[in-house]
Amino acid sequence: MKTAFLDKGHDHGDCIQAALNAAEVVCQKQKARLTPIRRRVLELVWRGHAPVGAYELLQILKDEGFNPAPPTVYRALDFLIQHGLVHRISSLNAFVGCSRPGDVHDGTFLICRTCGTAAEMLDQTVLGTIGDMALSNKFSLSHVSVEAVGVCVDCRDGDRTEV
Repeated sequence: MKTAFLDKGHDHGDCIQAALNAAEVVCQKQKARLTPIRRRVLELVWRGHAPVGAYELLQILKDEGFNPAPPTVYRALDFLIQHGLVHRISSLNAFVGCSRPGDVHDGTFLICRTCGTAAEMLDQTVLGTIGDMALSNKFSLSHVSVEAVGVCVDCRDGDRTEV
């Protein structure tokens, strides 16, 4: 399996543009409105692969002249989550772009404690095991989020560059 963390030389502008394009398609398909503030919040979440907190987003928006109240940012984030465009990283109380936009699903993440990058894993093995465990215990799952914290290969080897 290819590493979930970014290669050196990664063009992050492509990630942002792909996320915005996917959001347009998802919203059109789901007959949802991607307002300017929702679009900008999505763009800010995707500006890096490290989870970003709501109050950090709020401050950036204020610095840009939007002047939103906290509920505005939280409503935008709720919309983006509802439509499968971002995930909430519970342990960090922060948000990260979804690598499978529009496909509402539970998340499995590897989070580097050194650089803060969060990589969404697409392997269903862990979620399947949790589902089997719940089923065998007659437990009804409503949501699963797996967050594993460690050190990415670039930080471990001292090769981390800005992404």
